[in-house]
Amino acid sequence: MTSSPALTPAAAAGTFAIGGDLEVNRLGYGSMHLAGPGAWGPGRDRAEALRVLRRAVELGVTFIDTADVYGPFVTDELIRAALHPYPENLVIGSKVGSSNQGPGKWAPIGRPEYLRQQTLLNLRHLGLDRIDLLQLHRIDPQVPLAEQIGELKAMQDEGLVRHIGLSEVTVAEIEAVSAITPVVSVQNRFNLADRASEDVLDYCTAHGIAFIPWFPLAYGRLAGAGSPLSALADKHGRTPGQLALAWLLRRSPAILPIPGTSSVGHLEQNVAAAAIELGDDEWEQLDALG
Repeated sequence: MTSSPALTPAAAAGTFAIGGDLEVNRLGYGSMHLAGPGAWGPGRDRAEALRVLRRAVELGVTFIDTADVYGPFVTDELIRAALHPYPENLVIGSKVGSSNQGPGKWAPIGRPEYLRQQTLLNLRHLGLDRIDLLQLHRIDPQVPLAEQIGELKAMQDEGLVRHIGLSEVTVAEIEAVSAITPVVSVQNRFNLADRASEDVLDYCTAHGIAFIPWFPLAYGRLAGAGSPLSALADKHGRTPGQLALAWLLRRSPAILPIPGTSSVGHLEQNVAAAAIELGDDEWEQLDALG
């Protein structure tokens, strides 16, 4: 296991061009934890949240993930307060298509007028004229898919959205949406311990689609006392979370992990994982854990 030098710590992970034209460092940042518990209301420490966002950019993070339901709009406001006017190389990805009905209580809403309303509110709260990456947070089974994607495509044609992505979808759903408009990203749950979306990841890798794993630091009992993950982490003076991120970065060049935290110290620890280069034996040992 070695470390690679880079201009900034996050740059050690390498880059990926979302949609072929938005080049970002592959290790990004997910903002959900800056909202309150269950993504409801404000977080407990606004000053630290602002420091986290500014430090992420200092460390070379060029992709930040947010969504209208985080708060709602708490993370959008924090991102604007911390970083606006935005660095030229910063890509902010957002999501619409869910409603926040209380701590951890979300429900899909795919009505075209709702998708447009939430997109316009995202733009206002972020202080943007265009969202570079807008993802459908969930497909609403009560609304025809063509109507949901059609509204996103209409806003793309109007210049309000640059690229369109999806979240929590199957390969068949990606292909159905791709028949209407190009899909440049997919945000599914995927981590060292949960690989249910492996077929989706492989599809994205083969088709040049960014795969953004949410909950990337989940490793559950794999990090328990005496486990191979804990043993390997202790051997190299790393944390289990850092190795879980290093495993994701090596798993596919299309993976863009977005570990989230409300602590500057934890942020710095996460970003340091970008420089970890797993040896073949270490990779195989970690890969076998899942």
